[in-house]
Amino acid sequence: MKARKLKRARIRRVLHRTLISETLLGGALLGSIFTAMPALAQSESRSSPTINPGDIIVTARRTEERLQDVPISMTVYDSATIEKRNIVVASDLATYTPSLSVNTRYGAEKASFSLRGFNQDASTAPTVGVYFADVVGVRAQGGTTSGNSVGAGTFTDLQNVQVLKGPQGTLFGRNTTGGAILLVPTRPTDVLEGNIEGTIGNYDQRRLQAALNVPLAETFKVRLAVDRNKRDGYMKNRSGIGPDAYNNTDYVYARLSILAELTPDLENYTIFHYSRSDTNGYANRYENCDRAPASPLTGGPFTRYFTATSACAQLDRQAARGDGKLDVEVSNPDPRFLLETWQVINTTTWLASDTLTVKNIASYGEFREDSAFNLYSDNFTIADTPVTRTFQSLGYVTIGAPFDYVALDIQPNYHAAAESTVTEELQLQGRSSNGKFNYVIGGYLEFSRPIGWNQQRTGIYGNCPDAGNLGCTGVLPLGLPATTLGVALVSESRTRFDFDNHGVFAQGTYNFTDQFALTGGFRYTFDKIVGDSESNRWNLVTIPGVGTIPGGRVCNDVLNHPNVNLLANGGDTTACRTRISNKSNRPTWLIDVDFKPTPDMLFYAKYARGYRQGGVNFTNPGLETWKPEKVDAYEIGAKLTLRGSVPGYFNVAGFYNDFSNQQVFGALIAKQGSGLVGGAAIINAGKSKIQGVEVDTGVTLFERLRLSAGYTYLDTEIKELAAPALSPDSPFEQIIPRGEPGDPLSYSPKNRLTVSADIDVPLGEKTGALSFGGNYTYTSSQAVDGYFYTAATAANPERVTIPATNLFNLNAAWTDIMGSGIDLSAFAINITNKHYKTASGGGFESSGVLDFAYGPPRMYGLRLKVNFGS
Repeated sequence: MKARKLKRARIRRVLHRTLISETLLGGALLGSIFTAMPALAQSESRSSPTINPGDIIVTARRTEERLQDVPISMTVYDSATIEKRNIVVASDLATYTPSLSVNTRYGAEKASFSLRGFNQDASTAPTVGVYFADVVGVRAQGGTTSGNSVGAGTFTDLQNVQVLKGPQGTLFGRNTTGGAILLVPTRPTDVLEGNIEGTIGNYDQRRLQAALNVPLAETFKVRLAVDRNKRDGYMKNRSGIGPDAYNNTDYVYARLSILAELTPDLENYTIFHYSRSDTNGYANRYENCDRAPASPLTGGPFTRYFTATSACAQLDRQAARGDGKLDVEVSNPDPRFLLETWQVINTTTWLASDTLTVKNIASYGEFREDSAFNLYSDNFTIADTPVTRTFQSLGYVTIGAPFDYVALDIQPNYHAAAESTVTEELQLQGRSSNGKFNYVIGGYLEFSRPIGWNQQRTGIYGNCPDAGNLGCTGVLPLGLPATTLGVALVSESRTRFDFDNHGVFAQGTYNFTDQFALTGGFRYTFDKIVGDSESNRWNLVTIPGVGTIPGGRVCNDVLNHPNVNLLANGGDTTACRTRISNKSNRPTWLIDVDFKPTPDMLFYAKYARGYRQGGVNFTNPGLETWKPEKVDAYEIGAKLTLRGSVPGYFNVAGFYNDFSNQQVFGALIAKQGSGLVGGAAIINAGKSKIQGVEVDTGVTLFERLRLSAGYTYLDTEIKELAAPALSPDSPFEQIIPRGEPGDPLSYSPKNRLTVSADIDVPLGEKTGALSFGGNYTYTSSQAVDGYFYTAATAANPERVTIPATNLFNLNAAWTDIMGSGIDLSAFAINITNKHYKTASGGGFESSGVLDFAYGPPRMYGLRLKVNFGS
């Protein structure tokens, strides 16, 4: 009881401090609000508010409402802003949303999101749900983070994008703790119109977009949108092997929308969209290495010594050439990231009465990935050191021989990930006859099923130009001291997953008066994952004068299948079958009180329980599952609208989140001779707090100049973190959790600021209009994946961090040139050509390598858009 009282007192103190901060931030502005706003009628009803020109309409509570009437902290981008800011893929949103961060460890199109410090690590469920037309992104469960988002090109022809902050479990598909990103496509209209737009830019960018709206009948309309985008990579490959550059763009996207108004009260809206991205993938730059790894001659890890010294040799080659920050050295002869997503969504809306609307949302989608890449962007050869010279004199190794650390490859007739997802959601949206009570009641069903096996072969510690077809040569004597033969490991990941995610929910708002309302929401979620694994590995032995032959084939899960010989049983991988089920059922809820002293002022206080399901990952024998996490989220905020001579808005929110049973990443150190290279476990090992303040504001001056700013102060802290004990027969000898008590959470910068200015210059009715815009984004330093240490600091390793960044973007446009319907625009992103880090590979503990992903350099281009129709 005493502990609960102390906890409540601490929460009250945090909320009190946050409220004081809000008062200080907004006090000066409040005076100008009261003086600048004209007298407003107090009789406007909350159930039918007046829609004013310029009001932004959002669907954060599954019904259309004014942004300033919704007691939720959120950021909204309309179609014009999406175009001006050159937002192309989902990860671009993080540049302009202060509380949103992104982990591009595996490239921009496989990025995962962090909102207010809620992170997605490895194969955990997303903390931020990405929804297109109210339907969550198609699920995937490959070997690396991917899927659960939207495909490249989906930002084409959108009405708006809404970033909702905080737990959204009571109304949206899957339960998430961090928030939701809603992509709202442009609906077909009753006007024959369209546009075609071409873009050319540096890095040989060529992009073509088009949209066509055709009303085939008064009650039947279609809309088609396409996007083809291609741009060379900006990470230049200096190895002379494989492509010239990585981090390129090459996708095609298409969408067909059909709107049928079957009766005045019945509407059917169907969307089909398809995305295919085929690139060279990502490459990270080496920044540091372990210059003094423990020698295997004195008991140090054999494989870590060879990777660390080879990484140091690669770094030395970079320095000798004078490589820049965007130069890499990767030995993969044929890398590829092929991501393919398609989805069909059908929404049927029936106005059953003046007070009841029935909505049904059904979808089916598929995700596929084929990928071949070097996990650590390496070009390794056995380095020349005193230790390797000793091994060479014994006939164990050849200095200068090439080898791959972890080279993932495509296995013929299989996909690295292939999953289908079916969703069904039924909603009843209603209101009382007097308009005081509004509600949404519904049920949600989601079934994700594998499309065959997720299967991929990975060459480890061998010369593996074609690991997918077992094309590897042994280089290192992994059987030391029993053999001097070279051995290459080829891991064959073979998994499949069934996901069932269901829920029932209800949320209602009761308007006691036109000024005071109470919202309550409840959801009960049922989650289940069933995974199968038949993963195994080959030991390919290279014998001088003979060649490379299979020396053995065993199960990867040596804990449950320790004595299986797949060569003897004819390759029957069912002998390695492991099935694991992970279930969880949890309630979540929401209580929200809001007060509107005037129609242009909203104050609110909210408490919500958030939940994120557990998961399964077969990569780590003995540590395959983790439990759900939960969060108690508290938020107070204000939304203030300015009218009169200086129209605008000022929104502020203070929040406090208390984690328990948190899912965190833990680096695994493999035992010598285990056949594993380490791993990335997810463990329930901690409690954390997240608190902060968000400000979103904007004004229009002289009816021409729009100024806006967004700021987030984020204070995260790990309160408890302890790794679980390993069993004596575990193939791993150590778990290193990502962080220690007192550390901040990963990808959680303390300060983020965006400032934008846009000015319109009308030239006359027959001449068109000019517009100019600029954006500045500041992100403070932040902790990312991994630890770094030297021989002298090994007892106190340093958390890997990336430095602060300052990014500037510009845009300009001449619209409706001479009344022709033609628009010409220019854009420049990162105009100072800042070379900035975005993520870390996080492999120093197991490999002695410290590498970083870099964001795009200066990108610029011209767009020509031809508008036609009414």
